[in-house]
Amino acid sequence: MAEGKKHVYDESKIKTLSSLEHIRLRTGMYIGRIGDGSNADDGIYVLLKEVIDNAIDEFIMGYGKEVEIAIEGSKVTVRDYGRGIPLGKVIECVSQINTGAKYNDEVFQFSVGLNGVGTKAVNALSRDFFVRSHRAGDFAEASFKQGKLKTNKTGKIETPKEPDGTLIRFEPDPEIFKTVEFRTELVEKRLRHYSYLNTGLKLIFNGQTFQSRHGLLDLVMDDLRGDNSEPIYPPLHFSGKTLEFCFTHTNSRYGEAFYSFVNGQFTSDGGTHLSAFREGLLKAVNEYAKAKYEGDDVRECMVGAVAIRLKDPVFESQTKNKLGNTEIRSELVNQVREELLHFFNRNKEVAEKLIAKVEDTQQLRKELQEVKKLARERAKAITFRIPQLKDCKVHLDKAKGKGKGSMVFLTEGQSAAGSIVSCRDVNMQAIFVLKGKPLNVWDLKRDIVYKNDEMYNLMRSLDIEDTIDRLRFDKVILATDADVDGLHIRNLLITYFFRFFEQLVHDGHLYVLETPLFRVRNKQTTVYCYSEAERDASSQKLGKNCEITRFKGLGEISPAEFKQFIGPDMRLSQVEHATKPEVQGILSFYMGKNTPERKDYIMENLVVPVEE
Repeated sequence: MAEGKKHVYDESKIKTLSSLEHIRLRTGMYIGRIGDGSNADDGIYVLLKEVIDNAIDEFIMGYGKEVEIAIEGSKVTVRDYGRGIPLGKVIECVSQINTGAKYNDEVFQFSVGLNGVGTKAVNALSRDFFVRSHRAGDFAEASFKQGKLKTNKTGKIETPKEPDGTLIRFEPDPEIFKTVEFRTELVEKRLRHYSYLNTGLKLIFNGQTFQSRHGLLDLVMDDLRGDNSEPIYPPLHFSGKTLEFCFTHTNSRYGEAFYSFVNGQFTSDGGTHLSAFREGLLKAVNEYAKAKYEGDDVRECMVGAVAIRLKDPVFESQTKNKLGNTEIRSELVNQVREELLHFFNRNKEVAEKLIAKVEDTQQLRKELQEVKKLARERAKAITFRIPQLKDCKVHLDKAKGKGKGSMVFLTEGQSAAGSIVSCRDVNMQAIFVLKGKPLNVWDLKRDIVYKNDEMYNLMRSLDIEDTIDRLRFDKVILATDADVDGLHIRNLLITYFFRFFEQLVHDGHLYVLETPLFRVRNKQTTVYCYSEAERDASSQKLGKNCEITRFKGLGEISPAEFKQFIGPDMRLSQVEHATKPEVQGILSFYMGKNTPERKDYIMENLVVPVEE
């Protein structure tokens, strides 16, 4: 390397960032993904959560039974009626990292925000941030811009009846978040969770009130009503000071669907509290029934929720998706086991219905083992190879850390496969050819995977029958045409993976291949466009005499052209994971057996283009 090209590494390269600069530079460390507001985990909802969490903590400690939330455009206002931030510390509490009362057990015993970062991150990531605290007739307020103090003021409250509490107003900074939009349905869902977990708390959002009288029982019943599921027995509900759980079985669901919470925080990836609950449940059922059921048999078709309050929660990240406290496990297991045994002995009729459901599930699993055996024998009798799979040379091996970047394209028909086959990288890119439209498996049981050749061969090709730890490809890519049939096939495949191999989606292995819809070119330039907006912009740029080609299917794109679309610059969209409770209602509506209801929805929302 030439002397002038060398990178100098000396004292001048060492930087010390202020906490404000660090939050703005490394935003993901504090709020996870930034996003645009279309996903419940996007950053703007984390900002909202951090502010509301403080109001909830006041309620938990017995102060303030009402929280008002208003969102207008991207501007958010939250007013609680708790004790109010101590007036002399208002500025520090919203701007200085590691400052707050939540390190003091006398003031906050079961807080989510124990790290002294939450509101400071909101302040640092806001274009404008305003805080005002009312205490005993006095007030203190401060305004900030991008985390920097602009004005502050203290004094007497002019309105004598103004109750104590804190008001915070903020607007996410467009320099960080670009274009964002608060989705009303996502905010409402979060507020419902807050109400279920804090019985008696009234949350008023843009005039609409959210309040729960029965805690997690309301959550489970609302979830069942959401997709018209009937409980086999009345939900079993226990509520104590630090533990609450509720569950029932249905006949209309596959797998288990559990919500889990710690100190009011929804832990979408579960953690110690959820695994301890599962273990305590299994022990109680086996002890009562004097049996040795497996956990999957007990929890199949179960809908439920578990919430704990913990003094020192340890989460795996700032966004708190998974609880990591291992020291609570044994005590929690025993508490769940004891409470359930008490319930079973007092409510023998409910207990017998639960045991009968577990027996049915166990019998179905045994029948499935027979179907599996027949399917394997049939597959061996035909061939040792899978005719639909054109394999690659390098495969994923998670245990050895090999094969990252290997991929398999799931394509429809031979013409689309032909385009990929002729230009693929044989080392890293495999192809699985679908014979036609896959089955809609949403309302079917797992034995269909073994009875349907295509479903079975796809599972074998990926080697995910027993565990996705043996997955042979790092990326499973849905490569379908961009027409109505192609999009339908894509939805059917996503349903297949969500239904039977949810962990594959959860771990981020499922993708959609984005291929161009249009080619716009003149004699000098060729541009591939992925939307009508891109097409219009390109045609305007290249002039009115340019040629516009609409690609209806992958087979229409020549191999020479197609190579770049599956090369290093390939456009992929990751299929995002949602928990079973979240996805159940969506897939039940769009993929379930409610054809008349779905038809009415389509007819009411159909947009017919008007020809000019």
